[in-house]
Amino acid sequence: MYEVSKTASFSGAHSLREYQGKCESVHGHNWKVQAFAAAKELDRLGMVVDFKDLGARLNEILDRLDHKDLNAVPPFDAINPSSENLAKYIYDELSGMINDGRVKITRVLVWETDPSCAAYWED
Repeated sequence: MYEVSKTASFSGAHSLREYQGKCESVHGHNWKVQAFAAAKELDRLGMVVDFKDLGARLNEILDRLDHKDLNAVPPFDAINPSSENLAKYIYDELSGMINDGRVKITRVLVWETDPSCAAYWED
């Protein structure tokens, strides 16, 4: 199995509904996102997926979130914009763009601060 990853970032504000503490108030982060793609076989160029293409799709998703109040962006207008929910959202969106039978998004990591990271993947 081969695996590659691409890292990107975005800035945004959020608040965690019903959270008991400071994070219930609106605050911001500079999120870092790392997306992984895997394939059993490489393409004719010897790649899982072109880093340029993986990065472009990831940035397309992150552009929807960048410099926004995440609580106002669907689906986070209905669910808390936690790092865990952000990781699943990005995973689902990116999978729809990249997965093609040979290549599969395997996991997404989201850091809201340097020491704090959430991950989403499916078995």
